[in-house]
Amino acid sequence: MNKRTVAVFTGNRAEYGLQYPILKAIKEHPDLDYRLIVSGAHLEKDFGKTIQEIEDDGFEIAAEVKIDLAEDTRYATARAIGSGVISMCEALERIQPDFLAVYADRFEGFAAVIAGTQANVPTAHIEGGDITEGGALDDSVRHAMSKLAHLHFTTNEQASNRLLAMGEESWRVNTVGFPAIDLIKQGNFASSEEIRQRLKLNLNQPIVIFTQHSVTTQFDQASNQLLPSLDAVKRLASDGVQVILTYPNNDVGSRSIIEILQDFAGKNREYIQLHRSLGRYIYHGILGLAADSSYRVACLGNSSSGIKETPAFGCPTVNIGSRQQGRLRGGNVIDVDYNADDIYHAVKRCLFDESFRRQCAEGDNPYGVGDAGIKIADRLATIPYDIEKLLTKFWVHNSMDQV
Repeated sequence: MNKRTVAVFTGNRAEYGLQYPILKAIKEHPDLDYRLIVSGAHLEKDFGKTIQEIEDDGFEIAAEVKIDLAEDTRYATARAIGSGVISMCEALERIQPDFLAVYADRFEGFAAVIAGTQANVPTAHIEGGDITEGGALDDSVRHAMSKLAHLHFTTNEQASNRLLAMGEESWRVNTVGFPAIDLIKQGNFASSEEIRQRLKLNLNQPIVIFTQHSVTTQFDQASNQLLPSLDAVKRLASDGVQVILTYPNNDVGSRSIIEILQDFAGKNREYIQLHRSLGRYIYHGILGLAADSSYRVACLGNSSSGIKETPAFGCPTVNIGSRQQGRLRGGNVIDVDYNADDIYHAVKRCLFDESFRRQCAEGDNPYGVGDAGIKIADRLATIPYDIEKLLTKFWVHNSMDQV
């Protein structure tokens, strides 16, 4: 049997961290080969040019696809998607893969899925069926990607049920769990000593890691939404809390956030540091400190990571605003609005409320047990390669009115 070639698309640092276990499983599978397509913020200096992280992990890059989001306007993303479709078509034509694998709900991935499905490449969509109702375009993009895709790998049963309710055939839908849990289960992240040395932290003092993205439908409010968070961060730092600020992703509205972060961190504030990208290894290492009750660590912001990755570490999280509204979450998450006092007191609770800290440490993780990458690779290797059946989608009438 000839190896099947899987083209894997990645468009930003967070997505790549989640795809790492999938790439690794495909690379190690005896019946699969991978072709990695790198795009989006990975190629942009302003967002850390994280292609270097991919190369450092030992993955070969088959194609670099430029998707240029040059300005913060409501038309910029649409133009970027259009340019991405064209560039992706050229890459796929060169690679000629048997499958294309695309992650989640971002505009770069949307461009990749459009290109792949229109070129009759059987396309696997990972993390479909989720819900985020909070003013971002994520749901619309994610569900559109799901309807275009031919195979689905979801993180939870609720998501699978939503895809079935959307008329997807059951054989196409696979509940595999959250890929990031694979790496967490393996302990594949930085040790406390590495964290101390590389970030110059005092592990005897509290640590907060902060990331706040723009809300797509409210991108013109991104600056105003950020300011209460930074007010709270300033108060926390004055209390001796060490705060690690990271850049947002490259959505519309991100550049105004970056300008404010640079100005804020550039005033030599004690206990505050700013990074373009920490990388998955260091980022998970910081969250991993929460597993030891002697360390006081919290996640703050509006990233999906704060909802989906932190439960595996038992790390307390403060989720700000509407961006992650509706997403499945564990009992370690405190939701607050754009209010400095509320943010400050919620973080304090995460760091010093022993009852809540125990709840976070002992709570269940709703996102799987740590074998998603292997499950995805096995399915891509063993599903009958009937190209006509894979590409021809039928609407299944499902009696479920609610999920």
